[in-house]
Amino acid sequence: MSTAIEVSGLTKVYKETRALDGVDLSVPEGSIFGFLGPNGAGKTTTLRILMGMARPTSGGAMVFGHDVVHATNEVRSLIGFLPDVPGYYPWMTAEEFLRFCGRLFGISGTTLDERVTSLLDLAGLGGVKQRVGGYSRGMKQRLGVAQALINAPRLLMLDEPTSALDPMGRKDVLDMIAALKGKTTVFFSTHILTDVERVCDTVAILDYGRVVRQASISEVKREGHAMRVLVEVKQRAEDLQPLLATQPWCMECVRDGQVVRCVVSDMTAARTSIPALIADRRIALVRMVDEEPTLEDVFVELVGGRA
Repeated sequence: MSTAIEVSGLTKVYKETRALDGVDLSVPEGSIFGFLGPNGAGKTTTLRILMGMARPTSGGAMVFGHDVVHATNEVRSLIGFLPDVPGYYPWMTAEEFLRFCGRLFGISGTTLDERVTSLLDLAGLGGVKQRVGGYSRGMKQRLGVAQALINAPRLLMLDEPTSALDPMGRKDVLDMIAALKGKTTVFFSTHILTDVERVCDTVAILDYGRVVRQASISEVKREGHAMRVLVEVKQRAEDLQPLLATQPWCMECVRDGQVVRCVVSDMTAARTSIPALIADRRIALVRMVDEEPTLEDVFVELVGGRA
């Protein structure tokens, strides 16, 4: 599979601060690539270097075979970018704004007409005549993704595109991103784990300027050490939860209605003990299932719970 981004030994030092410390990355072309890390891990610094907006102290990075340190406008024309806090001219409509951005790339005529129409539809803003200054944050972010696509880029770079959105705004932006799968490479930088789990196929986890893991979402989750058992009963879960919590193999136990979830250190012992404990107390068991680790479980293991 061809790669969109290749990063090798990337280092960035600001005075006494080492923002990036030997970062290695390989982003498959056509993927939706999740770039995860706590605040301050070095995600935005990486994006700035890949965009040609900052120079590394050492190491290198290639975008579609082009060295980003010596990036030209020819290389930048292959990239679309949405910063974490995009700016707009509030007196413009969405259509006017996209046409303005298109003309900056030298796009005109029927090509611009068709591209503006399709991107407005993708953003759910077709026919909206309201000026951008009156938009909600979610509408502005959808418009931001659309403007980042106006030049039909081979690589779309998004810096925390959903961090300040409500649930519906987040869903709308994630739906836009998911619709791009296989059409363009998306480099999705964020600290919101559920967003990555929903739309990304590959992920890299950055901590203190180093990549601590890169793999497909499914591979990363399989490597998690946290083992969970879900137990659902017909009644008396309030009695079952403290009982399970006292077992030597139970590391954590929480109840939600008639469902009890346990994080366990010994899955074999849990599978054997739980049915016997339930039967001894004559509690009706509805189901007992193993739960695979979530991306959040693996993330916490790798970065030590740093937010």
